[in-house]
Amino acid sequence: MDALLTMMILEDGGWEMNPIVRSAIQTYGDKFWIWKFGIVSVPLVLLCLHSKFRSATAIILGIGVVYVAAILFQIFLMIS
Repeated sequence: MDALLTMMILEDGGWEMNPIVRSAIQTYGDKFWIWKFGIVSVPLVLLCLHSKFRSATAIILGIGVVYVAAILFQIFLMIS
């Protein structure tokens, strides 16, 4: 969802605030979402596999909160 909304915002003339993702967009073009998906998915899968550890659960919840906030912000940008 994050990558899709990012692509939609970029098509409407927006720009990427994260310098790492901005670099990936410049390097990979429209295929940057594959890079972004992999960068997020692999560590998240590893954290889920270790979810029995208390710290892993806290990190998973933290990542979830950050992504929900990012998606809500992107939706706000699109409707305003």
